[in-house]
Amino acid sequence: MRQIIIQGRGGQGAQTAGNLLAAAYFAQGLQVQCFASYGGARRGTPVSSFLRVAERPIRVRCDIERADAILCFDASLLEGRLLASADEHTLIVVNSAREAAEFAASLPGRRVLPVDGLGIARAQGLGRIVNSALLGALACTLKAPTLEVLERTVVAMSPRLHDENIAAVRSGWQAAHALLQEAGR
Repeated sequence: MRQIIIQGRGGQGAQTAGNLLAAAYFAQGLQVQCFASYGGARRGTPVSSFLRVAERPIRVRCDIERADAILCFDASLLEGRLLASADEHTLIVVNSAREAAEFAASLPGRRVLPVDGLGIARAQGLGRIVNSALLGALACTLKAPTLEVLERTVVAMSPRLHDENIAAVRSGWQAAHALLQEAGR
């Protein structure tokens, strides 16, 4: 079973990203469990989306204590409680224009892959909506769901800007792929 935490701030789309990712995994024929936690339930407060994915039915019904992957919409949230759910094997994809070396220095022993989701979103005409770019990056690093399934899911669940969202998914995927190649992973 794969356990994923998506962390953001209210209004950034962490909950939407969790639902999109869950739908993509389900479309690929996997069992999915998705739930969220809202802090103060207002714009800017931390919001978490939790996702479990498996080939068999998922019977566990508790919080995720040890994540296999974390998708973080805001690098300032990479602290305390969120990092407590990560170990040296947890892959952390973070929305940031900073270099991977900066994260290696500030978070030693962590596998952090920074992807400039905001830059990608703006380049694709999505403004500050980073979901598609970051989901593309996460899917590339986890090797699931497939790019094709993720694209179909984003189009099916996005109310508009289909071409822009597909371009952002692909750009996020390509950015992560380039970083992984550079790191030799």
